[in-house]
Amino acid sequence: MAKPEVTRQESNAARIDASEAVAEFQPHRTGLAYRLQHALHMNPALVPMIVLLLSILLFGALLGSKFFSPFALTLILQQVQIVGIVAAAQSLIILTAGIDLSVGAIMVISSVVMGQFTFRYGIPAPVSILAGLMCGMFCGWVSGMLVSKVKLPPFIVTLGMWQIVLAANFLYSANETIRAQDIETHAPLLQLFGEKFNIGGAVFTVGVVFMVALVLVLTYALRHTAWGRHVYAVGDDKEAAALSGVKTDRVIISVYMLSGLICAFAGWALIGRIGSVSPTAGQLTNIESITAVVIGGISLFGGRGSILGSLFGALIVGVFTLGLRLLGADAQWTYLLIGVLIIGAVAVDQWIRKVSV
Repeated sequence: MAKPEVTRQESNAARIDASEAVAEFQPHRTGLAYRLQHALHMNPALVPMIVLLLSILLFGALLGSKFFSPFALTLILQQVQIVGIVAAAQSLIILTAGIDLSVGAIMVISSVVMGQFTFRYGIPAPVSILAGLMCGMFCGWVSGMLVSKVKLPPFIVTLGMWQIVLAANFLYSANETIRAQDIETHAPLLQLFGEKFNIGGAVFTVGVVFMVALVLVLTYALRHTAWGRHVYAVGDDKEAAALSGVKTDRVIISVYMLSGLICAFAGWALIGRIGSVSPTAGQLTNIESITAVVIGGISLFGGRGSILGSLFGALIVGVFTLGLRLLGADAQWTYLLIGVLIIGAVAVDQWIRKVSV
């Protein structure tokens, strides 16, 4: 009868040994590398922010006042405002573990609707702008329904939407460009985002202000609202989120609709940036937005990252582009360095993700 007692003692001893083993393992996870890894895991925008600051200091040291001037630094903001706005939309999709290849096409067709409604049908500019915004939101709703309800892969859905919207754009516009002079004369509201104002030698546009405000609002919404927490939960593990009571389909549809609306605002900003309504504008916006998001530290696997990081990513590309141009370097060096940054950003993301393993 003593045998069960011995067994229980041996079992208790085994538990103690196991707990001591775990206790001995923990100190090895508190080294400098682990603490850095944990800090980056908790603050995903930290890496792109550091890279942005270092790149500014580098080109500032090489170019001096030619680069370190209010005009040059705000010129970077003007150049990246379209990509920055679209990158915010792309970030929302990628946070849900998806990807949207149609963001550029949605942006352009929204701008075309605004222009055509105003000049072809004679509709007042405010109503035309509203129609363009609704067009972008509708495109996002279609993609969201196909991803959430029909359960199609986001890559395939948005690849198809890109082709459909691109074709609809050229068919509807008849490949005609509405000139900047006509817009300026008859519908200046369409060029609102291109209006400039000067603060101490720094030249800003309404589009730049909108981009920064959009990023700040989305950052707050993702961090401090239930909807934002649900977006991260869906991206991290959709099945687990559903089991915990999150309406995953509703979250995905809302994200795609909001993304489409933001792309439509980018279309409005595009008119202000180039002055005209062109169906051929923004051809590389899809790739540029994904580049900004990846360099900005948002995980392509979903569930981790910051909208602020995507803005830093867009600014990093802008700094390298302007800096190398001022240095007189070949444009191909820009693509080379951006390619290195993309691969490096993904490698860092993989390393950071190991903190939870």
